[in-house]
Order: sequence, then C-alpha cells, then structure tokens
Amino acid sequence: MSDRAYLDWPFLEPRHRELAQSLDAWANGNVPHAHGRDVDAECRALVKSLGGAGWLRHAVGGSHGAAPSIDTRAICLIRETLARHSGLADFAFAMQGLGSGAISLQGTEPQKDRYLTRVARGEAIAAFALSEPEAGSDVAAMQCSARVEGGEAILDGEKTWISNGGIADFYVVFARTGEAPGARGISAFIVDAGTPGFEIAERIEVIAPHPLARLRFTNCRIPVSQRIGEAGEGFKVAMRTLDVFRTSVAAAALGFARRALDEALHRATTRKMFNQTLADFQLTQAKLAGMATTIDSAALLVYRAAWQRDQGRNVTREAAMAKLTATEGAQQVIDDAVQIFGGLGVVSGQPVEMLYRDIRALRIYEGASEVQQLIIARELLKDLKGDKA
Repeated sequence: MSDRAYLDWPFLEPRHRELAQSLDAWANGNVPHAHGRDVDAECRALVKSLGGAGWLRHAVGGSHGAAPSIDTRAICLIRETLARHSGLADFAFAMQGLGSGAISLQGTEPQKDRYLTRVARGEAIAAFALSEPEAGSDVAAMQCSARVEGGEAILDGEKTWISNGGIADFYVVFARTGEAPGARGISAFIVDAGTPGFEIAERIEVIAPHPLARLRFTNCRIPVSQRIGEAGEGFKVAMRTLDVFRTSVAAAALGFARRALDEALHRATTRKMFNQTLADFQLTQAKLAGMATTIDSAALLVYRAAWQRDQGRNVTREAAMAKLTATEGAQQVIDDAVQIFGGLGVVSGQPVEMLYRDIRALRIYEGASEVQQLIIARELLKDLKGDKA
C-alpha cells in the first residue's frame, strides 16, 4: 500500500483519520476490485451495502447525515479510499451525494425528510440531471423548460450524460423557468422515477461502465412543492452543489492514482529483467519519483480546498485548481503505471488497464479541465480588478 502519511497533514482532524482507516478496513472485506457484466445490479448492491454500513450518512448533511452540514474533507477521504478499491464503489457513493446535494444544501424540511433519510440508508438512489445535448459546460444554454400552472410545474425537454440514469429512484432536474435571461432563469426540481411524462430515452455505454442515460420529459407534471429553493435560483443551487463535489472528484482521482502507484511499485520490484528487477533501472526510478511527486502535489491542493470549504470560505478557485491538477496528474500517473507493466498493462481486466479507463471521464465531468482553467483565470482576474479598485 502506498504511503498514507498524508492523513497526518494539518488539514485533517483525528476523526478524519479514523474515518479513512475504518473505511479502508471495511472496503478490504466488502468491496470487490472488479465488477461483472450487470453494472446496474452491482451499483444497486453497492449503494445498499454502503448505506447499511453507515458510509452514506457522510454524503448528506443535517440531521439525516453524519454531521450538521456536509463535511467536505470526509467526502474526499471516502471517495479517495473507495476509488483505490473500486471505481464503481466510488461512483455509487459519489452519486448519492451529488444527486441529493441540492436537497441537503437548500431543500425544505419535508423534502429532506422524504429523500435524505432513504439516501443515507441506501434505500433510494439519487441522480443529478443538469447536462443537456447542447448544454454541458455552458449551463446557460439550457433548453429543458418548466412552466407553472396552478400548483404544478410542467417539464419538457431532455437531459443527457445523467449518471444513475435508469436506476435512480429520483432525479434533481434543472430546468429553465424564465425569471431572467441566461443562468438566472433556471430552477431545480425533484422528479421521482415513474412520474408520467418522464422516460429513459436511451441508455449510454461508456469505457468505464456505470449507469448512464439520456432522459426525456414530455408534459411531465409534478407538484410545485418539489421545487428546491426559490424560482430562478436553480443555477445557484447547482453551483453550490458542484462546489462541494467538484473537490471530491479530485479526491477520487487521487485514489485511482495511489492504486496505480501501488501496482507500479509491486510490478517494478518483482519483474525480473537483465539479471535485476525493473526497479533497479534509473529510468524506472525516475518514473516512480515523478508519480509520487504528482500525487502529493495534487493531494495538497485537494485537501486545502476541502479544508477551506469546511471553514465556510469560498473555494471556487481552489476547487478548480484541485480538480484540474488531480485529474490531469492521475491520468499521467496511470499512464506511467501502464508503461511499467508493459504488454500486461493493456490486458483487459488488469488493475492498471481498468484504472486507465476509470480515470478518463474525470477530466470531463463536473467541469472539463479546460473549464477549470477558465475558472481559475477568471478568479485571478477578478482578484486583480478588486486590488485596483
């Protein structure tokens, strides 16, 4: 196992260290490294298992969760630990948090009572429906609409790339309600699976299998009481949710990278070549040194951002830096691990081959790397303008 001295860093408290160690011990006996063909069934089973063991209580906030408010450092440690064991287990945990995050942050008490308790127990699967065919990174281009008639909101349009699509029990859906132009005219709604007018239009298969779908709403009627927050505040709700979970994407990338380094170290020290081991070659040593340095650099940014958010500070720039550095760095670390494995590294089902597929999507979802660069630059320029004012 790779060095876990980072658990002693001052960003973390004793309770965080205990959490990470307890989860790692639990995962060793309860989380398989690989999954079979029926990904839907395995994802459901993982949610149930994580809920039954109490880990999902950390994915929600308030009286329904493990703490009065969402503990970003705890979420990051859980995602990093689960990702080191299984990409699908990390996905199952993360989507319970992301899918219900808007309810944790801004839902009414009846909404929290109805949904968060079941999410925390693993009895209901959540989904976050923001992206559309023509509105991914550009959320303001959203076309899915909702109009209010009497006590109902009527949704029309499509969502795509929706994780847990097809297996979720409810979806937090963002739709244009038109209170103002662009991002200021969007509201958030909770739509239960099976609601008339709501259908799974298409299941989507990707290189690292997990439940994913395109959703369609056609005259889909739900009570206005299913709206999260005030009308026109959906974009703020979405961004608040992403501020929490964007940092945790970086933590998951760390978990993948740490597993890759573990695998590479074992391979390098056991692979015989020219009467010595692969690790005896300076080229291999240089590669291993770069991998370890990349991981620690990213970890510092991840846990700085998580700590800063837990202090109640704005983390827009720091979360973007963490996600950009951790996901891009993990891609390189895993690629290096594949190279150290040689031909065995591209054999289907090998740990580093699975990691190679697992990591790629993290550089895209919840804000592509290019979007993170724009966010960082925008925040820097905003600070510069503020200094000159």
